Amino acid sequence: MRAKPALAGLLPGELKELLAPHPAYRSAQIYKAICSGSQGFEHISSLPLALRKELSDKYSFIAGRPASQLMDQDTLKLGIVLEDGLIIECLMLRDGKDRKTACLSTQAGCPAGCVFCKTGSLGFKRNLLAEEIAGQFLHLRMMHEISHIVIMGMGEPLLNLGELRKALAFFMDKEGLNISKRRITLSTCGIIKGIDDITRAGPDIRLAISLVTGIGELRDKLMPISRDNPLPRLKDALINYQKKHKKRITLEIVLLGGINTGIIHAGAAADFAKGLDVVFNLISWNHVEALMFEDMPLGTPSESEVNDFAALLKSRGFNVTRRYEKGSAIQGACGQLGVLEVQ
Repeated sequence: MRAKPALAGLLPGELKELLAPHPAYRSAQIYKAICSGSQGFEHISSLPLALRKELSDKYSFIAGRPASQLMDQDTLKLGIVLEDGLIIECLMLRDGKDRKTACLSTQAGCPAGCVFCKTGSLGFKRNLLAEEIAGQFLHLRMMHEISHIVIMGMGEPLLNLGELRKALAFFMDKEGLNISKRRITLSTCGIIKGIDDITRAGPDIRLAISLVTGIGELRDKLMPISRDNPLPRLKDALINYQKKHKKRITLEIVLLGGINTGIIHAGAAADFAKGLDVVFNLISWNHVEALMFEDMPLGTPSESEVNDFAALLKSRGFNVTRRYEKGSAIQGACGQLGVLEVQ
């Protein structure tokens, strides 16, 4: 057992088992306090003082310690120090309807190694525990009322599916936070084994695929993890997923100026999507210093590149949305997560 495991993120049955021989109603009181927004054992007035001290000595309330905070108009970036000293980042994103979404990490670092992503350049440290995933949401919720969750932060979610499932069960528990599955989206590089797993066993949440390009050779270079998850097999996995779950899939295209933005690239993306119920989400690459591709610095696409790419997809009958830059001023936009030191 770790020195001080966190209780926030555990389900009622897990709390009851961990805290035995304390009576079951005590674990129920703690669970209710966690889900209602309590910030620590000392604030749970329904518990006797002696029990509050005992719990504080043995356990953390919420995993991780917020250590840095940056805010721009629509984005809050929170740096969290974990028990072993690793640092992860999570975000609160506000949209035009004033809905607030928590963007959560599942790993410290990332093993995928996508050449256009800051997190990928840091390498992989370890998978996060379920309570560390849940803790990010709870820390953000202390600052803002959160209605939606996207699993799009640091790491590849489907390479930590066991712990992620536990965290999602905590988020969706009807006796607790009761967040609807329709308000949770998981974004993946396209790990076929993981997609097959959630097709069979859930969770039944929204799915987004970081496609980037429909040209296999180029995708292998931009996203090395694609070599073990080739596009034809990925498409088969998505077809099976859609047959089972009946949900529209988002195909995310990070547009890299002069690399994957041409008409041939838009056509390849459309060809990949043929036969699937999808919406394309176009994301102009957000600048990260020193990231290169084939010995050339990466660049943001021009407006004409983006518009022409979108126009071809629309001409082929696809719905297209565009993710406009948010959080880049605080290094909190897509592909920019990767704090190196506590501020």
